[in-house]
Amino acid sequence: MARRYVSIKEVAARAGVSFQTASKVLNGGSVRVSAQTQARIIEAAKQLGYRPNTLARSLVRRTTSTLGLVAPDMTDVALAQVSVAAERAARRHGHAVLVGHLGTGGEDGAEIVRMLIERRVDGVIAAAPQLEENAEVAELLRRYVPAVSLHSVPGGGVPVVGSNHRDTGLLATRHLLSLGHRAIGTITGPFRRRVVRSRLHGYEDALREAGIEPEEDLVVEADWTPRRAAEATGLLLHRKPRVTAIFVHNDTMAIGVLSALAAAGRRVPADVAVVGCDDVPFAPYLVPALTTVHVPLAEAGEQAVELLLRRISGEPGHPGAGTGEPPTGEPRTGEPPTGEPGTGPSAGPGEARPGAAAGPGEARAGERVRLPVRLVIRASCGASPPARAITGPLATQPAPGSAPGSGTSPGGDPQTPRRGTAPRPQEERMHDPDRS
Repeated sequence: MARRYVSIKEVAARAGVSFQTASKVLNGGSVRVSAQTQARIIEAAKQLGYRPNTLARSLVRRTTSTLGLVAPDMTDVALAQVSVAAERAARRHGHAVLVGHLGTGGEDGAEIVRMLIERRVDGVIAAAPQLEENAEVAELLRRYVPAVSLHSVPGGGVPVVGSNHRDTGLLATRHLLSLGHRAIGTITGPFRRRVVRSRLHGYEDALREAGIEPEEDLVVEADWTPRRAAEATGLLLHRKPRVTAIFVHNDTMAIGVLSALAAAGRRVPADVAVVGCDDVPFAPYLVPALTTVHVPLAEAGEQAVELLLRRISGEPGHPGAGTGEPPTGEPRTGEPPTGEPGTGPSAGPGEARPGAAAGPGEARAGERVRLPVRLVIRASCGASPPARAITGPLATQPAPGSAPGSGTSPGGDPQTPRRGTAPRPQEERMHDPDRS
């Protein structure tokens, strides 16, 4: 037999008040009753085991207290951190999260966003990079509901929370160059993805800073999985047998890279140094522990929620988006609104204009909140962390006048370990400031 929920009518009868009075007290509506009457209603609800009806409460408050989240398959370890952090942050603010997971190719993105809008979520967080070129999804986010994205949005008009991924390529490659490496390969994700192109540009920029012209044969495309990364590593070693370092575009692929190097008889880091990207929770437990660029994925999820809630509330400088009708054409009369302030200014396709990058929680429509990345040095690169933290965009470059790989830090401090030596069990975290 199905369990029956206690109704407000039953609570009202027990408390000796009208249904309307009990409803407004229990659902947070505006009602003038004495403190004694309010206490009697709450006590009656407690005795009967009444639990609030969220749907009824949303009609009284004209908000569903629900956020929508568009996310990729949760098997993506890195992006799962975004989803988990966003849900926890929303819950701290009294909001539930309705999640729509994309199919393998992401073709159902618009369908998921429509579903969230039709269920009257108060706002939507787009956390699926597969949608970064989807103009239909972008238009839905701009027109119908306050939204925040963790990836570029075609046509702009939606705040973006994230990091400068060119900096991840710069940090990783500069660090390897500072250790004396010159034949540095890279295993990338799919070239069609913006994050891959940005990280690749950072890798190339760092090589050119060191007077090394990037070689096409040192760049091998994979698909974010260990299996494809292992295959790509085999191809890289075939093309360039003398490669001494590899920058891997995510930590999951680094598993495949380490496996392929072991199968080829290449010792890490004595023969080949490896640097990953993302700093996922398992990175310190690989063998050897993985040096990687920390991308603040969980913080991005939290910041996206904070920013979205400000947009929903219509705080000055944070206008909500969308005054149009729902995509089904249904009128809004009598329906819980999703937040309908006017649309803010539009920027370029998800990229911050010069001077437009904002601090956390300060983005206007079309602008970007930049979160800094940092290098975490562990055993796989063959360098020990210095005794003090080094900050700044040139943190991993050799000091002027020092020989490449001479063991001198950018500040001129000696570092005794060189390539192939085991690091101390501590971590150095290098902070790379935002770039416009």
